[in-house]
Amino acid sequence: MMQAAETPVETTAETVAHGGEAHAEPTLLGLNAEGWVYTGVAIFIVLAVVLGKVPARIAEALDARIAGVKKQLDEAAVLRAEAEVLLADAKARQAAAVADAAAIRTRAETEAKELVAASQLAASESIARRTAAAESRIVAAERAAAAELKAEVAVQVTRAAATIIAARSDSALKTRLTEDAIAGLERKLH
Repeated sequence: MMQAAETPVETTAETVAHGGEAHAEPTLLGLNAEGWVYTGVAIFIVLAVVLGKVPARIAEALDARIAGVKKQLDEAAVLRAEAEVLLADAKARQAAAVADAAAIRTRAETEAKELVAASQLAASESIARRTAAAESRIVAAERAAAAELKAEVAVQVTRAAATIIAARSDSALKTRLTEDAIAGLERKLH
């Protein structure tokens, strides 16, 4: 670029168009239009850097972003620590629940065995009581039947005796003997 500034020489570039005609592009200080666009962009970037303090702003933005990321990382570390504590607590509660469930199951099995044994004992005692009561009722029924049979026999014997006595004796004797016999039987029966 310095060389172009010392000797102001205008040059032209030629391009050949489609029809074979030569076309000349204008240049200024040895640069065509594309060169001047690049030069303008370069000057703009240099001015933005120097005048706008872009690097400082970029550095500040990056520092702020880094601080934000560090803050998020710190928060994430705190959350992770809390999560690990909660996980350990949950595992401890789960282990305690499993142990409690095993203890409850063991206790329930023991109680079930005890209930079965108690039920069997109560059932055998109930059967024994009912058997004894049934035997007692059978004995009582046998006694009642025997007593009823004796009473019926006594009534029949008394009638037969009364009939026999009536046939063999006079009426006053018959009456007195019959009454005495009946009174004696009734006392014996009751």
